[in-house]
Amino acid sequence: MKYLCLAYEEESKLNALSKSEWGELRNETLTYVEELKKKGYLIAAEALQSIRTAATVRVRNGKVSITDGPFAETKETLGGIVLINARDLNEAIQVASKWPSARLGSIEVRPIEEGLKEDRRYA
Repeated sequence: MKYLCLAYEEESKLNALSKSEWGELRNETLTYVEELKKKGYLIAAEALQSIRTAATVRVRNGKVSITDGPFAETKETLGGIVLINARDLNEAIQVASKWPSARLGSIEVRPIEEGLKEDRRYA
């Protein structure tokens, strides 16, 4: 089953890391990505640019509204995504718990919905 791991982080915490601390975290992350590839878990992993580059788009009554920045004002923002294969939610959580930046932020793990249901979006 596929799971999307959403990595939330505080830009200020990452920006406060020294060059050597950042280098360690970056190398640890790249090593973990390679490990996930070798073990067959990893489908995709992508880092996102700063929230300062984000735009939120809404359409209400046919009118498009664009707001600079993320949808919600919060300290932790979505910093990247990791799409994995795992047997079940427990295994997906174990994979997510080893993601290096989880020590500085959080990882939300959500199952991928296979297809779009005909009767309603959420049960």
